[in-house]
Amino acid sequence: MDINEFIKKIEEEFSDLEPGKLKPESKFREMFEWNSINALILIALVSTEYDITLNAEDITKSVTVQDIFNIIKSRITK
Repeated sequence: MDINEFIKKIEEEFSDLEPGKLKPESKFREMFEWNSINALILIALVSTEYDITLNAEDITKSVTVQDIFNIIKSRITK
């Protein structure tokens, strides 16, 4: 798993995102209209693709795409 693969999955899931615009340092809440539905979509994406559970606190304390990626990566069983 790498950050570029993760970004591609996010761009595929959210049609509001223009492919190639999202970067690791992007503040995901500023990239498109962020709301509770989109938070649930992100949680479901991570659960489905990586079998990792994100919660509201994880998303709240994260600012960038890299922050979310780091949480996921830290929870992947080795």
